[in-house]
Order: sequence, then structure tokens, then C-alpha cells
Amino acid sequence: MIEAHDLTRSFGVRRRPATPLAGVSHVFGDGTLTYLLGLNGTGKSTLLRCLSGVLRPDAGTALVDGSELGRAAAPARHLGMHLDADAFHPGHSGRRHLRWLAAQAGVPAHAVEALLRRTGLEAVAERPVRGYSLGMRQRLGIASALVGNPRNVILDEPMNGLDVAGVLWLRGLLREWVDEGRCVIVASHNLAEVEATADEILILEGGGIVARGTVDEVRGPHADLESAFLAHVPRAAGAPRVREAA
Repeated sequence: MIEAHDLTRSFGVRRRPATPLAGVSHVFGDGTLTYLLGLNGTGKSTLLRCLSGVLRPDAGTALVDGSELGRAAAPARHLGMHLDADAFHPGHSGRRHLRWLAAQAGVPAHAVEALLRRTGLEAVAERPVRGYSLGMRQRLGIASALVGNPRNVILDEPMNGLDVAGVLWLRGLLREWVDEGRCVIVASHNLAEVEATADEILILEGGGIVARGTVDEVRGPHADLESAFLAHVPRAAGAPRVREAA
């Protein structure tokens, strides 16, 4: 279980600070797949980083399994995270990256081979990460999150760069984690995937949560999740769009 209690985080200069989080509170339950939705800059990644201990909030607390993550004896066993598809040393191989994480977490090196197989990376395990496609880096990030066999998992836009087979694989993996009783939080822009697979949805806007609940609860009277999202975040309808070349 992961808890957010009045989390606040601002960026920028004092005269004109940006505040993507302004007193956000929520309990992310075990055995639940929760998706975070919101426009760019509305605090999804900031919230994930505060929950995972990567970013210190200005106010409020984040608890993982009832305690602050920094005080846990084995943090990797409580929380696994993949927050950035470029968070790897480009000269390291996928195997070396995972072995380094395993050593930090006190996990036997042989467990890395099982992770490589589970994420479909065994054929490229010795290749430098600089040669990986975005989809391969996403798989490596997911493998990284699993190193400590954690009870809670946080992923930021993990489907970017995955092909159809990769999306189906990740969908099954997320459901497997939830069925095992894990707490899983994913930030995404893929409304169709969210509508099809989420147990719970949070929509962020204006520094807070403007909608939360099951898919049916957030969708409400609207025909689909896209329509519901536009109702909760009306400025999304007026966002400029890039014109395709003729």
C-alpha cells in the first residue's frame, strides 16, 4: 500500500512558482491497478517521484507499507520503480545494469537471468544500452523495477515505445502483479488502455485530484473515458494541435 498525505511540491522562482501538487492525498491500495491521468505538467510525474522518495515534497508525507521509504531496511523489496526510459548508463549492457541493481538490493546475481527472460531481453542482454530502442529501454526499466520482487510498483509512461506485442505483454504483467496482491501505480496518456484495464483512475488538474474512482465512476454519464476526461479537464479540448503535412 502507498499513501499520499497532503503532498505539496512547487518549482521555479518564488515570485512565479509552479505548483503541480497542492495538498494531494490518496491511498493506493494493495491488489489495485491505479492509473494517473492528466495533461503534461499537471503533476503526474511529480506525484510519482514524491511517492517513490526520488523527490522531497515541500509539505506532506508519502508512506510505503506504512512507513517512509527512506527508513526501510530493504527499500527495493517494498517499492520498485521505473520513472525514466533514459535512466541508464549508455555504455552498460542490460545485464550489467540489472546486476548492479541486484547487488545494491542484496539480491543474488542469478536472479538477473530470470528477469532478462521475463522481460524478453535475453537476446540483447550483452548489448550496450545506447543501442537499445525505446521499447527495449522500457522493458529494461520494468526489469529494474522488479529486481527486489517488491510489494509495490510505480511506472511512469511504460507503454511509450512498445509495439502491439509489448503492450499486450505489459497488460498481462500488470494484471499478474495485481492478482498477486501488489499495489501498482501507472501514469499514462493511453485512455483506451486505461479504460480497458484500470481498477482505479485519478485525474490530476490544477494541483489536485479532480476525479477519482473506478472506470465506471470516473466515466459517469459520459459515453467513454475520453469524454469524461474532457469534462473534468475542459482546457484539454482547446489545446493546440500539430497539423499534419499535406
